[in-house]
Amino acid sequence: VQLVESGGGLVQPGGSLRLSCAASGFAFSMYNIIWYRQAPGKERELVATITSNGGSTSYADSVKGRFTMSRHNAKEMAYLQMNSLRPEDTAVYSCYAWVRSRDCWGQGTRVTVSS
Repeated sequence: VQLVESGGGLVQPGGSLRLSCAASGFAFSMYNIIWYRQAPGKERELVATITSNGGSTSYADSVKGRFTMSRHNAKEMAYLQMNSLRPEDTAVYSCYAWVRSRDCWGQGTRVTVSS
């Protein structure tokens, strides 16, 4: 079971990034996927969730209207489109799934929003 994030980087305030989460080793289409983030010195925060068939998403209040989560089950990929980025969005972003009664985390991708 593996999750691998990509797409992070340095972006100016107001800019956009698209994060990707590549899954392998499990039946991706059967599981909800969650994006979390952890900023330096802060607790981990749930950012967005998508159901197994992609039919429903939910977001933290801090990102509603700016971030959009999606998935492509045939490609075993999940995405987080981040628009209107703010300095407070700076964090390591990780994707997560509860698979076979175990936590499954990616290694994370760092997003830095700064001018």
